[in-house]
Amino acid sequence: MNKIFSTLLFFAFTTVFAQNDSILNRLQAINNNGLTFYNIDGYTITSQTLNYPFTEKGLKKVYRKYAIKKDDQKTTDEQLSYNNYHVTNSEEIIENLVQNNSYYFIENQEKRITIIQFSSINKIDNEFERTIINLIIQKSIPKENYASLRIGSINFAGRKIKLETNCNWINVNSIQCPYYGQMNWSVHKELEDAKNTIEYQFAITKSRKSGKVISEDIVDIEFEGTETKATKVIYDFKGITSALASVSGGKTLTIYYVAAQVRNNYVSCVMSFWNNDTITENGLPPLLEKVMKLKK
Repeated sequence: MNKIFSTLLFFAFTTVFAQNDSILNRLQAINNNGLTFYNIDGYTITSQTLNYPFTEKGLKKVYRKYAIKKDDQKTTDEQLSYNNYHVTNSEEIIENLVQNNSYYFIENQEKRITIIQFSSINKIDNEFERTIINLIIQKSIPKENYASLRIGSINFAGRKIKLETNCNWINVNSIQCPYYGQMNWSVHKELEDAKNTIEYQFAITKSRKSGKVISEDIVDIEFEGTETKATKVIYDFKGITSALASVSGGKTLTIYYVAAQVRNNYVSCVMSFWNNDTITENGLPPLLEKVMKLKK
């Protein structure tokens, strides 16, 4: 009996370890003055610890900071081994696209309140959220998963890419290099999830009132060594937004949307550049050339 129990325990441990190892291969984070941002599977995640005790008085102060209303339903997730309250809400971005927000208010190991927020489009996965929460609360995320605020190189789905120009983080896995291009990406466990993320981002682009899509084509590219297809869009700005963009000489934005297998995972990636950015003889700005090639 003990042998059977030990075998089951070992199997459970190795399963959890493998699951966490897979997640850590996809997870990227940035820590900025006590507020940590994470990106994985198309989720936007933040965590912050505030110096309040996990008491009714302390929680009220934290709720106000996070715009949690008095009548918002607060439940306890019994599957978490920490004192916690869980609040959810959702909002329609455009037709058929709903952003789901999930807030966890947790008593951490220092008896303070840690707030972990998940935002996703058209999906909810409580088990995934619990796994991420455990990694954060138990401080089990390795240092190599955290990017430096000062960008010298990026971890692009497991490959280190050195950048030769000044670039800025816009968010986790989202960088902008003046006159050299811009891109954002997320690493996914499944290709279908990566494809959905790209479709959602394109739908949001088309819905914006700041301009309009003036062309849309499917083109052949090589993305991180994989031959695949991308949606190429040219977006033209108008009105006040156009005037602001034209200050730097830009008028139209060329955008590539791609979802493809990259090494052992799948990547959703949106790459863009202005009409006045630096373009090489290969038809792309230097940043985009780091990860893709246009097929002749």
